[in-house]
Amino acid sequence: MTKDYIIEQFKELSYSTKGFEGWLSITAPDAVFDRLKRLDREPLTKVQLNQLLLLSLESGISDGFYKYYWLANPTHSYAVDKLEDYEDGHLTSSAIGSIQQLRWGIRRIYTDCLLYFGNISYGFNELKSQSYDELCAFFKSKCLPSELIKLRGRPLEFHEISKDDRYLISEMACKSYGETPKTKTELFDFLQESFKEAKANGYANLSFKDLLSVHDDKATVYNAKSREKYSKNLSMFEFSVDELLDASIVDEADLEIKYGKIADKFLNARANAVRNTDLYLSLVNDLDVYVATSMRNRKDFREMADTCEKIFKDERLRDMYLRYFDPTMSAADGHEDKGLIECLMVKCAKALIYTEGEKESYGKDAEAAMALSLGKPVIFLSPKRANFYRTVHPLTRLIDFNSGVAVGAIIADKPEQVAELLHRVFENKMEYAIEQSKPGYFKLKEKLTHSVVRLQTNNELLSKCFWAYYHNRT
Repeated sequence: MTKDYIIEQFKELSYSTKGFEGWLSITAPDAVFDRLKRLDREPLTKVQLNQLLLLSLESGISDGFYKYYWLANPTHSYAVDKLEDYEDGHLTSSAIGSIQQLRWGIRRIYTDCLLYFGNISYGFNELKSQSYDELCAFFKSKCLPSELIKLRGRPLEFHEISKDDRYLISEMACKSYGETPKTKTELFDFLQESFKEAKANGYANLSFKDLLSVHDDKATVYNAKSREKYSKNLSMFEFSVDELLDASIVDEADLEIKYGKIADKFLNARANAVRNTDLYLSLVNDLDVYVATSMRNRKDFREMADTCEKIFKDERLRDMYLRYFDPTMSAADGHEDKGLIECLMVKCAKALIYTEGEKESYGKDAEAAMALSLGKPVIFLSPKRANFYRTVHPLTRLIDFNSGVAVGAIIADKPEQVAELLHRVFENKMEYAIEQSKPGYFKLKEKLTHSVVRLQTNNELLSKCFWAYYHNRT
């Protein structure tokens, strides 16, 4: 075993600097390499490891730290045995007996430091003097209580709403139908006035689509005056009568009957959605996952309902009875209350799922940003723009406001991936890999999707300013 060989083995985990991140780099003292050359024949004890660290201008570690990171695999918040270099034999040895075992422990230290401290040197200094029991207690506190979650059983049943009717609980539909949709609303006024105007202009065989002019740019306008009068609400009206667009209108009585039927559906769907919101509030303290989305048409509501089913009825999640907020099943008395309710649920949920739409939405972006800033696991479901969110979108890299740790969203492109990720999160089985893209620039990647969930910059001025002042600001 040569010096060059040892440097090569640790090139992903070290670079030319002082301290813990540089003690295995090309600038390390020769004494370090002279000792490690004999590692296969002479296991490295904690005392000797401390000597090598001190010779490299890094302070030593406790007995408990040595045992925790190189000789044990206690309860942890991720799958330690899935890190590269793990072997069962590491757990039966009494000292570090190979380059692989030494590397495995260093990967663990880097992973923990990036996850919970945001900086390897800072995290190492916080952990290196702790006892084995203190380390076990600290990292157990970072775990989700998987067994307790499974023992909770089922919550109260939610009030069912047909997938085809769920679009009627949207704010646009509520504004269209109002509190008393069967008597008088702007939507009904528009339809009635438009029908009369079109007939007066000599048009017959009209449909709801004709009244709303849901055609191409060259379409005939049957009701110019009515459309101008209600121009600000036309897109909202179109959304609210989506299922009637192709229905023909025989006369005013027929218009009122067909409108009345969908108004009844609206009343029933909205009543159940409001009751469901009460149920969500009743279990907010046990809420596991918040689903953030934006839905602009009936198709969006159907697809979102299907997506929630695919994820949360997945076999891997079945025995956990996860409490999740389904946005297609909830409504509030007003948009102000809706905002307060959703902020509370984001704060209380243990994880958040962000689903892409045809267009960006401030609401779901804000919810994802809140969750990331609280340090929660955030999963983006993006079948079409996964690479954009993974490598470009700035929202997917934020800072945990409590700790200052740089956090990143996990970008998935299929509901099945989301289900697997939730399984790993709630079973404390997340899998990570360390990457050093530039000297001193470390990224912690989630293995399934290769998403960057933590990072450490190599910009010394930025790092110095950040950690010197972040915790001093209120």
